[in-house]
Amino acid sequence: MTLTFRCPAELEGKIPPPVPATLGLPGWLKAMPTQAFNKANMRDEDTVKRCPPFVDAMTSGFLLPLICDLTIENGAITWDNDLPPSTSLDFPRSPIGYHDECQVTGSPLFEADRYVMKFHNLWTIEAPAGYSLFFTHPVNRFDLPFTTLSGLVDCDLFHDSWIHFPARWHDTNFSGVLPKGTPVAQVFAVKREKWVARTAAMTPEDALRAQELSKQIIREPGLYRRQFRT
Repeated sequence: MTLTFRCPAELEGKIPPPVPATLGLPGWLKAMPTQAFNKANMRDEDTVKRCPPFVDAMTSGFLLPLICDLTIENGAITWDNDLPPSTSLDFPRSPIGYHDECQVTGSPLFEADRYVMKFHNLWTIEAPAGYSLFFTHPVNRFDLPFTTLSGLVDCDLFHDSWIHFPARWHDTNFSGVLPKGTPVAQVFAVKREKWVARTAAMTPEDALRAQELSKQIIREPGLYRRQFRT
């Protein structure tokens, strides 16, 4: 299965490309220990670095990058982005834009006199027939000073225009440089299918399996990784 990312010809090689999320793991995850001492249990226990669901979510899909450095100082955002002009296509030349506060009136995002920022993405994205794309904040990236809003786009049909990423800048004390290539969104392909929910009480056999698996997980650390992870 292939997602096709296209940028204006003038920008090829001049803006960072989307990357598989496996190549964009943050330094803190690579540096953190796999085990740490649990004072309550008085023993070493696995950290989230050894939690397959935590890591698998971070390494799935693709990461969309910031197109240039952003300098944040005293509440002001500046950049130096020398993109060549286009002869055939208009595209945003700034790395960010904004949504007026009125567009989030009545939502938890609303705050008087505060815009919702928007990261400009200069890659169009085409998905295979029958697939939509789910865009969200880079998974488990609580270290980033912003939070990207989530959205679902039918990119098998809508693939000839830009998809930009609204975000809330939550770290108002941040000062420094957000470097070019910083992931500003993560994208997952979602097959469009109709789903319904079915609920049921456990049968005695269901309860026995659940009880046995729970005991096995305690006895055998790493069981999910060895036996169930695909």
